[in-house]
Amino acid sequence: MNADAEGHSSAVVPAQSQEGSPAADDFVPSALGTREHWDAVYERELRTFQEYGDTGEIWFGEESMSRLIRWMQKHKIPLDASVLDIGTGNGVFLVELVKHGFSNITGIDYSPSAIKLSASILEKEGLSNINLKVEDFLNLSTKLSGFHVCVDKGTYDAISLNPDNAVEKRKQYVMSLSRVLEVKGFFLITSCNWTKAELLDAFSEGFPCALARTHYIDQAVIEHRGFELFEELPTPKFSFGGF
Repeated sequence: MNADAEGHSSAVVPAQSQEGSPAADDFVPSALGTREHWDAVYERELRTFQEYGDTGEIWFGEESMSRLIRWMQKHKIPLDASVLDIGTGNGVFLVELVKHGFSNITGIDYSPSAIKLSASILEKEGLSNINLKVEDFLNLSTKLSGFHVCVDKGTYDAISLNPDNAVEKRKQYVMSLSRVLEVKGFFLITSCNWTKAELLDAFSEGFPCALARTHYIDQAVIEHRGFELFEELPTPKFSFGGF
């Protein structure tokens, strides 16, 4: 499911409907949707970082991170605005946010190894003012709320592949998002499994949004008032052979 705008990918391609878009209830369950898989991934990446200093994979590539940050700058998101990175993984996006002046940043992941990896990378970068939490976004602690910007680069995709009732988990994701995102806040989502129309359908009952899409990557900014499309971000296109 990892893919970037330059075309590098280890993608899980969703089952297709007759119209050529993923059928909402027709994803093939995958280990990519389980906590066990990501615990193993980040345990391995943590060891690799400790031994070789390799920070690991950047989901959707560096340009995807830059695109989101440029959008935040274009729309004059205050540098002290509270930002939540949902499923932060190795925390590289947090580093980029700090480098661009953002100062009120929180990264969460349900994998303790991911948070350890993030903390190690941040320490190497000399950054100590970023909040890191082991947190399952579908079962949030009551303290997590009031964010002006929430960012998702692939977490919603992973949840969509969970073998255990993914449909209900996607609904819980939207409920959790409505809790943590403040009114008139923005949700920035990058997806390689869902089309623009499907993302809007999934989030429209709770929430406004900006969206950048390719053949298999949608990148959107959703403004929280009931989740409606705010903007679609221009994104380079690529497709997989045979589709």
